Amino acid sequence: MRARYDAVLFDLLTALLDSWTLWDRIAGSAADGRRWRAAYLKNTYATGAYRSYETLVAEAAREVGLAPDVAETLALRYGELRPWPEVPRVLGALAGAGLPLGVVTNCSQPLAEIAAAAVGVRFDVVVSAEQAGFYKPHPEPYRRALTGLGGLPPERVLFVAGSPFDLFGTAALGLPTFWHNRLGLALPAGAPPPYASGPDLSALGTLVLQPGDG
Repeated sequence: MRARYDAVLFDLLTALLDSWTLWDRIAGSAADGRRWRAAYLKNTYATGAYRSYETLVAEAAREVGLAPDVAETLALRYGELRPWPEVPRVLGALAGAGLPLGVVTNCSQPLAEIAAAAVGVRFDVVVSAEQAGFYKPHPEPYRRALTGLGGLPPERVLFVAGSPFDLFGTAALGLPTFWHNRLGLALPAGAPPPYASGPDLSALGTLVLQPGDG
């Protein structure tokens, strides 16, 4: 198999992992978990420069009427995160074709390492907001990942987004982006359109790999 790209980068906590279920369990219900997660995401995307991930999670919990110590519980239970069903097969095929893989995620570096390990494949780079000094969609986390991949040009690296807000950051660098839109969300106002999108990652192998001799 030949590849259309030189590497693939992933959002971690939505594109590869079902983090929503863990938030819902800790909050006590799906409704409370979604409100908590939505408040956290809104605050994070507006934060820019890195502030403690756990602090942002606790602030969001307080904002929606949950006890702030749920943030500590979430961090302690990060090892319970599990990949979406098709992820091991799809990423295994990409890794088997010799493609470097990496993640760019909005959390602390220790939690990023725990979450990345839960995917079950080896990543060449794991860039967290803490490591980059900024939260996505600021361009710096994506830029840091490209540097970690040996300075590959952005047009040669596919980014797989879980949140549509990634599209603001990837467009700023010229990273072609596949949006894994599992929840069937609408694009935010002003968001650049993705190169491609789908309700799961099943089509990713076809998008990245093509038949033929390398």
